[in-house]
Amino acid sequence: MDGPAESMNTDLTATQKDYALFLPATSGFYSAFIGYQRKRFPYIEPSRLPTNFTNDVESINYLDPTSPLLYYKWCLYSAGHANLDLNKQDDREEMFRTRPRDGKSFVLGDSGGFQIGKGKWPGDWKDPNCPAAMKKRKQVLTWMDALMDYGMCLDIPAWVARSPEGQKATGISTYEEACRATEINNDYFINNRNGNCKFLNVLQGENHTDADDWYDRMKKYCDPAIYPDNHFNGWGMGGQNMCDVHLVLKRLVALRFDGLLEEGLHDWMHFLGTSKLEWALVLTDIQRAVRKYHNPKFTVSFDCASPFLATANGQVYTETEIEDRGKWSYRMAAAMDDKKYSQDTRLFKDAVVQDGIHKNFATSPVMEHTTVKDVCIYAPGDLNRIGKEGKTSWDSFSYAILMAHNVWMHLNSVQEANRQYDAGKVPSMLVNEKHEQLFAGDVIDAVFAATTREEANKIVEDNSRLWMQIPGTRGAVGKKSVNSSTHFNALFDIEEPEEVEDQETLDETKLEELQDEQL
Repeated sequence: MDGPAESMNTDLTATQKDYALFLPATSGFYSAFIGYQRKRFPYIEPSRLPTNFTNDVESINYLDPTSPLLYYKWCLYSAGHANLDLNKQDDREEMFRTRPRDGKSFVLGDSGGFQIGKGKWPGDWKDPNCPAAMKKRKQVLTWMDALMDYGMCLDIPAWVARSPEGQKATGISTYEEACRATEINNDYFINNRNGNCKFLNVLQGENHTDADDWYDRMKKYCDPAIYPDNHFNGWGMGGQNMCDVHLVLKRLVALRFDGLLEEGLHDWMHFLGTSKLEWALVLTDIQRAVRKYHNPKFTVSFDCASPFLATANGQVYTETEIEDRGKWSYRMAAAMDDKKYSQDTRLFKDAVVQDGIHKNFATSPVMEHTTVKDVCIYAPGDLNRIGKEGKTSWDSFSYAILMAHNVWMHLNSVQEANRQYDAGKVPSMLVNEKHEQLFAGDVIDAVFAATTREEANKIVEDNSRLWMQIPGTRGAVGKKSVNSSTHFNALFDIEEPEEVEDQETLDETKLEELQDEQL
């Protein structure tokens, strides 16, 4: 558990140190409040704001160095959620279109491959001349070059072949077709990028064989010998590459000895959709080892949208559990939501414990002075923004407040896990003590200390049993599909709430539905 001094840190940029970077995958629902308050002031009336929101809604803009509640300069934003037409004013995009630059903020752009895989961006992506695909391809590149520091190339995930919606909308039904479509997009980005944004070459594949094949076919796009002036600048790890430590290390060995992990040329590697605390530590070990033995500028980042999706599903982060030789996890539970609290002036952090809603509640700068009625705003009979009486006591800004709390909790949990790891605590999955004390961090260091490809690969293969005890975020990739609620519960320790009427299943569309209803 975090101590009081650490728990109230408002500048999480300053405490990031040399840990692998967690990037909140910012939802459009959340960022819209920043822009709406700027352009439609007062979108949120001053009387509606908790007393510690001294910069009005800007107080929860974590990309703003002046935020009094939370400053963290790194995040991810997806082209799949953005308005890609830069010629049109869109208030919802203000957080990114007018963010502070000059090193005060850093945004990694996700390209929207997920949207293609789910059939939301239809077109014949395996045809380089398809008008619909070409229009979207051009929009994504223009958007990335204008607004992002780094961006993912527009990959077509290999799992599109298992997506009925994706197959129908794109005509892609095989791994080979996904590869070919990705090559078409990569060729376009290579030939048309303007240099303002650095790009990551995304690696896909749902098993070791396909992942190896994908790498062999796509690695040329990072090769300065082939593309001396416009090669891609690092790596994005998708599919099995982002949930299998064995494959990750094997790939990094290949990158190193293929000359594709070089200082000033390939300084960034991002892991898509990674949220386990133990993986935050593994990625820190990898970053430190690569910096120590090969590329001192190498940075590893990883993202997830869990703080936002959790709120959309009525969940709030309550505490972080870090126990030596135990399971490390974020703990979540169904948040307080009852119209009887609409006039309750107690602090939210106190009331949820006093009323037995949560056994413990680790507060945040966001919740430190937030009252119950700041969250449970609606009384019986009150109408919501669209003129209806809903079942929830929350209005749209209640969601934003709790999202900000969840973001702070997730970020602080990742940093605290790294601090405790450096102090000597180790989660059970990162140490094998059955026969001899074997720590994952020591083995990772040895892999990069090796001076030949053969030696490094032998260390990786000799420790395959250790890697098998480190499950990834998506351990079922390529074997079975997992519904979103099962997937979400597997990532976190969830206190089972009583049945909530009309509570929707958590999935990637929930935030979009919430935005349509509330904003």
